[in-house]
Amino acid sequence: MSLIWLQVGQCGNQIGQEWWQIITSSGDDADRYPYFSRDGLINAICVDSEPKVVRRLRQQVRKGYFRDANIISGQRGRGNNWAYGLGSRLCEEIRDHYPAGHLLSVTAAPHESGETPLQHYNALLCLSWLQRYCDGVLLFPNDEVLKRAASTTDKKSYTSSGLQPAVSLPAMNAHIASCLAGLLYPVYSLKTKSTISIGLEPWELIRCLCPMASMKYLHAVQACRRGTAFWDKVTSSVVQTVPRANPQGRLHHSLSVLAVTRSSQDYSFLLSRDSVLTKLKHSYRCVSWNPFPVHCWTDPQNILDPSNHSHSLTVCANHSSAADLITSVLGRARTMYDARAYLHWYRRYGCEDGDFHEAFNTLDSVVEEYTNLGQQ
Repeated sequence: MSLIWLQVGQCGNQIGQEWWQIITSSGDDADRYPYFSRDGLINAICVDSEPKVVRRLRQQVRKGYFRDANIISGQRGRGNNWAYGLGSRLCEEIRDHYPAGHLLSVTAAPHESGETPLQHYNALLCLSWLQRYCDGVLLFPNDEVLKRAASTTDKKSYTSSGLQPAVSLPAMNAHIASCLAGLLYPVYSLKTKSTISIGLEPWELIRCLCPMASMKYLHAVQACRRGTAFWDKVTSSVVQTVPRANPQGRLHHSLSVLAVTRSSQDYSFLLSRDSVLTKLKHSYRCVSWNPFPVHCWTDPQNILDPSNHSHSLTVCANHSSAADLITSVLGRARTMYDARAYLHWYRRYGCEDGDFHEAFNTLDSVVEEYTNLGQQ
């Protein structure tokens, strides 16, 4: 199955660098096939409006990994303005030109405390475009990624709120890349009988987690351990981080859940499989009307930590907590829009009121679907 990895913008290319570092560290060339061509070069196109981030990728070009022709950069930024950007438009163009293809987006949502004055408009328009043109969206809110990355570092620094873990931007990108590798790196469960990977992982993830086009936002969490594989404890550390209810106290539910286990201890997970999957089903509150809500993939190697006696559990769910983020974006964007704030920055690049109205309507429908998920 053919597969192209498209990296767009500063964030996309920085996460991509961490992703390729994990993938190229694998000693098994056969498992690289879905992401590498037969000539050994990476199946990736890297796009950025500025050259600074892709310069590092050009260093890897000289090492023989990237095709130089697949690295596309400009000389000017986009001013953090969605109407002047690239990512959403590329999704639209890809869908128009390849309607039978499958698009899985990896999206980092900005910190709620604010990064730019335009971020709420940008998030509104971006999320609505992804809803229209992608088949699945792996959504990583920066605030949540910061907490996950902080839990894995011992360094401390003083901030305005006191002593806090010191988390770098590369550490946050590495966490996202680790979750992606946990989910998408070839697994034994989906290989042929001759143990050859044919690149089914992204397609199968979309198939089992996004069966309904109205709900396609995915929540991912991961736990990695060394030593004896106590899978029940690993599972407990994962489910503790699952959002339980929205700000109004309504319990969250999941449409479906995928668990991917990787262990250097062969197939130790199989001994605990039933209890782990039952725990995930209850903790994620899978809807009762889905007869097969929990899916499981296994692999006897842990690419995330190649050392002996290491194991990882990566869980991805179509979870109604996505509505919390979208509701926050809608509220803040509406406040700005009603005040007519900053709209001139979008109009100068052809983004009109109709685009905003359609974005509001699209995301309102998504929130309604997720809010009613547990009642269906």
